[in-house]
Amino acid sequence: MKITGIEISHHVIPFDPPFRPSWDTRPRTDFRATIVRVATDAGLTGLASGDLMLGFAGHEHLFIGRDPLDLERHFRVLDNISFHYGRCWPLDLALWDLAGKVVGQPVWKLLGGRSDRIPVYASSATLREPSELADAAEAVLGRGFRAMKVRFHRADWREDVRALETVRKRVGGRLTLMVDCNQGWRMPWDTAAAWRFKDALDVARELEQLGVYWMEEPLHRGDREGMRRLTEATDIRIAAGEMTRELYEFRDLIDARAVDVVQPDAALTGGITGLRRIVIAAEDHGVLFTPHTWTNGIGILANAHLTAGLGAAPFIEFPYDPPEWSLARRDFMLESPVDVDENGDLVLSDEPGLGIALDEARLAATRVG
Repeated sequence: MKITGIEISHHVIPFDPPFRPSWDTRPRTDFRATIVRVATDAGLTGLASGDLMLGFAGHEHLFIGRDPLDLERHFRVLDNISFHYGRCWPLDLALWDLAGKVVGQPVWKLLGGRSDRIPVYASSATLREPSELADAAEAVLGRGFRAMKVRFHRADWREDVRALETVRKRVGGRLTLMVDCNQGWRMPWDTAAAWRFKDALDVARELEQLGVYWMEEPLHRGDREGMRRLTEATDIRIAAGEMTRELYEFRDLIDARAVDVVQPDAALTGGITGLRRIVIAAEDHGVLFTPHTWTNGIGILANAHLTAGLGAAPFIEFPYDPPEWSLARRDFMLESPVDVDENGDLVLSDEPGLGIALDEARLAATRVG
């Protein structure tokens, strides 16, 4: 079997009203998705989504005519392309979807078959008034979720803590709570400085009192020594790595025990092929691996197959914060949105590949390139 073509398309839907995530100082008026299709001479097609595939144009010949199952070879070529240009890892995900279709197995089984399901946490996005945030937490509980991540990004972190206190008072111990400080993540136009070590330590001590499961991105993404010191200074788990670009940076974090939780995203870093190494390294060193998944439903599926099949994460991220970030908005490219069962688990099917079913009519109507 040979690869005969690679198609990349871009799609956009408008947001009315705009979406105001905590990590962006500008309201978002639309949402974009890139779809990657890898065709073969056997009539099978691998599908994926993720980053914009910037810099990939002109490199198709490095894959066309090759066996789609040469996954390690393709990973090394993609690693070279991503070194020079953008994050082209959606192609790796499409090749895994294709590999599953070739052998008639779901990807989670190809990766080790550890489980067909994984608990998820509802990953919020917007900064709500404390009582509204508590309402949202109760709604999450009502849908079966057992965990929720709350965003910090108000002008004064003490206001964030007060909002979290309101949530904890309302839900008690019924919901596991995480906090994302987003100090390692900035939009291009956001020049605000990240917290320093002593700032992060003050916040961590407050979160300890509220029984928070992990504290995410408390420092600049490059402050590995600061995160190591913070990990040692507090009882709360320290998490980081959602937009880290290189696999060796994750190895350094793990080897230094600088974090308790690593959060790479297979759609943004290393693909499934590369992150297999990180899942195993993390477990061998007693570090939790639980990926970032804030792309769309296809990205969630790819990370879920990787984590359920090979890892042992207590939770995986499930971007969900209605009405601003609904399943319909997030997964507009799919026939049916990815959803959880009544127990708050994401259950993967036995369909070959990643189990992606595209809404071709919607994609045709929203195509912009």
